[in-house]
Amino acid sequence: MTKVTLTVNGRSMSGQAEGRTLLSSFLREELGLTGTHVGCDTSQCGACVVHVDGQAVKSCTVLAQDVDGASVTTIEGMANADGSLGTIQQAFQDHHGLQCGFCTPGMVMASAALLAENPKPTEAEVRHYLEGNICRCTGYHNIVKAVMAASGQDAGGAVAAE
Repeated sequence: MTKVTLTVNGRSMSGQAEGRTLLSSFLREELGLTGTHVGCDTSQCGACVVHVDGQAVKSCTVLAQDVDGASVTTIEGMANADGSLGTIQQAFQDHHGLQCGFCTPGMVMASAALLAENPKPTEAEVRHYLEGNICRCTGYHNIVKAVMAASGQDAGGAVAAE
């Protein structure tokens, strides 16, 4: 077992991890941050996306010990300081960009990375960026609307992919 210390959502947190412990498991099981979901364990679904040192990563592909000392942001860190929903989270709620909610943490984290990179993406850019995240419920239309709204753009222009 190795001690792993991270700055998670602005707070220093430590825990023990075996060499094979994935970051997703470490966050959920060792640190008790269960908002990061694990859907596939093969890096296909994107439900486990977190930010490591500002970069979106699928936490089921990263060993916890490999990010020792890093700064990690999880879905729990996306809320406002007063506990209310952050801009992207609120847009997902307002535009019905979630149904069962399983993919939502990864979608929100991927969307945040996109908007940090490109504050005013086109609909096509949103769709392309979110290709690594799978949603089995919404059909993506309302997710795209939510991301467009979170960027301050008209969400009504998003149309379903043909």
